[in-house]
This record gives sequence, structure tokens and C-alpha cells, in this order.
Amino acid sequence: MSLSSRLTHTFKRLGTPLLGATLVLSMSAAQADDSTLVIRGSDGWLFPGWGSLTEVDAKGIDNSTALIKEARDALNAKNIKLQVIVLPDKTLFYQDKLPADKKLSADVKQRYQLIMSKLKGAGISTFDDFALLNQLRNSGTDVFYRTDQHWTQPAADATAVASAELIKREVPNLAGSPGTGMVLGKELKERRFGDLAERFLTPDQQKQTGRDTFVVRRQEAAAGLLDSTPAPVHVTGHSMVQPYFGFPQKLSNSLDRPVSVNWKPGNVGPWIMLLEYLESADFKKNPPQVLVWQMFEPSYSYGPQATGFWDNASNMSDSAWRQRLHGALGR
Repeated sequence: MSLSSRLTHTFKRLGTPLLGATLVLSMSAAQADDSTLVIRGSDGWLFPGWGSLTEVDAKGIDNSTALIKEARDALNAKNIKLQVIVLPDKTLFYQDKLPADKKLSADVKQRYQLIMSKLKGAGISTFDDFALLNQLRNSGTDVFYRTDQHWTQPAADATAVASAELIKREVPNLAGSPGTGMVLGKELKERRFGDLAERFLTPDQQKQTGRDTFVVRRQEAAAGLLDSTPAPVHVTGHSMVQPYFGFPQKLSNSLDRPVSVNWKPGNVGPWIMLLEYLESADFKKNPPQVLVWQMFEPSYSYGPQATGFWDNASNMSDSAWRQRLHGALGR
């Protein structure tokens, strides 16, 4: 299968959830006892134990924004619109579930808005996903699974709809014909442990914590969703945008156009994922009109070179990343 998977292929794997798809795992955390890798909050809520709850790397945020702006400009030169989606941290929505000795600092509480201000100041297309998901959470809908670090289907759906609305405003003439978007299938419920419980809790702790109910959609066959149909929108990111959680399906459905996606689990980071797509035969053969680049708030500041956070194959200097970026785009 090609790197840039068509949704018709990708959906065939929906029945096999990817447990343990850790988004970011530092070297120090990897060498620690499992008890330090997960924060056990109240009512069985679990949170990743890596990453700071008190410190914000403002310099790193500025550096990442500058690299994103360079990618935006290079893509613009190829008539490709870049949209950046920054997914907020789970702790922002469930601060009341954190243990008494684990509190977010004032700076961390404002980190997402700092990132938004930097992106908007650089003229990069984005939207405030925290405000969107916080409204959903305030309505009584969970936006993250209790024992997992990934978002729920309603959160993925809401973000996909907002992404589609922004794409429609900025690129009103999407290629392709109406009726070629993904038809949303019926919902399927799975009762299981989330990745944080599965990987980092002992059997006794798992029993105490209990399982979550995951909601996914079955694939529906739909005319027009063919491999030969170029997708005008491509999504690149980590395990949050894998089809299991529903984001690319809903985006395709909302746009009524095909959507392609490339993603990987684990600590690979968004920087290498973008390069892998831009260097792929899929991109060269069928470049999209819109490229949706998904990032994650806690790791936004890390940049391409974050030894101990990204795996060795993903780490590279800023200059090496820039060189590969421009090389892939033909400059």
C-alpha cells in the first residue's frame, strides 16, 4: 500500500485498534519505572506522565512557528494551501481529575493560546480547537477517553467539521465532484482498556481502573471513493488522525471529497511525517490543493531535533529539515 493511504484502504483496518500508540515518550521516561509514565487521577482518569505540567518553552514555540511558516511559504509556491491543526492537551479539559500534587501552572494553562497567537501572527491558517472542544466538554461530552491519551469520536468529528469549514472558505473550488466524499458508517462500540491503562498499569491497577467504551464507525462502501480518484485534501500527523478515531472520515464527509492520510504511531513527531509525505510518490503524482498538518500542543515546541523525545530516525537538525523540505518541493 502507498504511504498516503486512501480512506477506502485505511478503513479496512478499523477493527484492529492500535493500542500503545504513544504520542511522545522522552528518553528519561523510557528508562523510568512504569509508575512514572502515567498519572493516575481521580475516578480512574489517566494522563501521560511525560511532559511538563509547569514549564513552557516559549523559545521552542517561536522556532517551530518559524519552521511552519517556511513550510507554508514553500507550499504556497506550489499552489498548495497549508492548514495547521494544533490539538490541545488532555489535562486542559480534566484538570479536576488530576491528583492533588499534579497541577497545571498558569503558564501551561495559557500555552495553547500562546501557540495560537504565534500561528495567527505568522498568518498561518488554523483555528482554535481548544475553544471548540471545550464547548463540547462543557456540554457534557467527553473529548478524551478516560484511560487513553487519544480523543473521542465527537471531538474528532467536531474538529473535522471546523477544518472543513475553514477549507471551504479558503479554497472554495476544491477539485473533484460532489458525491465523492466518504459515507459515514454505523457506529460500533468496543469495550477495552485505553493505551495508558494497557501499557502502564499493573493487572491489579487495570482491574481497579476499569475499561473504556470506544466508539468507531464501520466502513460503508460508497461509489466514487476509488484509488484512481485524486484527493484534493491530504492529512498528515500522528495517531490522533488515524481513521480509527474518525477524523479523516468526517473531514471527507464534510467536504464531500476524497481525503488521503499518512500517519504513524509512536514518538516520530510531526516533522518527519510531513517530509515523508512530501517525498512520497503519491505527493509527486497527485499533489493536493490543501495539506492539513496536525500537531499536538505539548510537543509543539520540540522542533525536528528533540533527542530523547523523537526516535533516532526522526531526529534531524533544523537545517537538515529545511533542506529536505525544499528538496521535496523542488526548490
